[in-house]
Amino acid sequence: MTTIANAVTTTANASASGSFDIGGDLTVHRLGFGAMRVTGKGIWGEPEDRAEALRTLRRVPELGINLIDTADSYGPEVSERLIREALHPYKGLVIATKGGLLRPGPDKWVPNGRPDYLRQQVFVSMRRLGVERIDLWQLHRIDPGVPRDEQFDAIRAMQKEGLIRHVGLSEVKVEEIGAAQKFFQVATVQNLYNLTNRSSEDVVDFCTKHGIGFIPWFPLAAGSLARPGSKLDAVAHRHNASPGQIALAWLLRRSPVMLPIPGTGKVKHLEENVAAASIILSDAEFAELSALA
Repeated sequence: MTTIANAVTTTANASASGSFDIGGDLTVHRLGFGAMRVTGKGIWGEPEDRAEALRTLRRVPELGINLIDTADSYGPEVSERLIREALHPYKGLVIATKGGLLRPGPDKWVPNGRPDYLRQQVFVSMRRLGVERIDLWQLHRIDPGVPRDEQFDAIRAMQKEGLIRHVGLSEVKVEEIGAAQKFFQVATVQNLYNLTNRSSEDVVDFCTKHGIGFIPWFPLAAGSLARPGSKLDAVAHRHNASPGQIALAWLLRRSPVMLPIPGTGKVKHLEENVAAASIILSDAEFAELSALA
């Protein structure tokens, strides 16, 4: 049986998670990296340990990860700037970013879906990342204060203009995906989803049926399910793994369109997350874990 230490040092590679074609033509390994946590407390300002954050980002492609998810609001601006500093010109990497949220302060997020603002944010993200086109741009939230068709139409125009290759949505319902599909192909959906929170179960099933990449944010959550002596704890011990690694393995098993993006600002934690790609849950273990929430 492979130990966590051995998996990290000898076999950890995101390629073990399999691959998925975003939009049908942008191939990535299914286990990606979320770059929210390379910023400061409250997702605000520079990281406490900037050098470690840069080391973490540079370690990402070495571990076979080729999908990095960020947003103009992470920092704000900080995450995108650090990604460019660490990894530009992104050989073999897909840098996905998001727009549509204002940041008035730490841990504060305010939707802004005005077409002029969305367009402005696409341009500033392109400039910060150092790219001429964003491979995957995602609407961070549908702004309830702006007619959604106006938001979708602005995104369609930017895609036709060649500023965006593929479009994704975040925190949406099935009906909203269908409404957006009238304007552009929805390549990915990014919703809160993990072992303990299944509120987007119907969205996962819809994405699976239609070949839309599903990016679960907050993927490592295990909460009280990870308490000593629990079923999750027992499965983790069986695989010489952590509860978080099992939570990731469960997500990867849940659907072939699942693209988890666990984030961190620490190299060691990154390596532990990637080791989860090599964990194979049995049918019985998957069913047991699926029944927990």
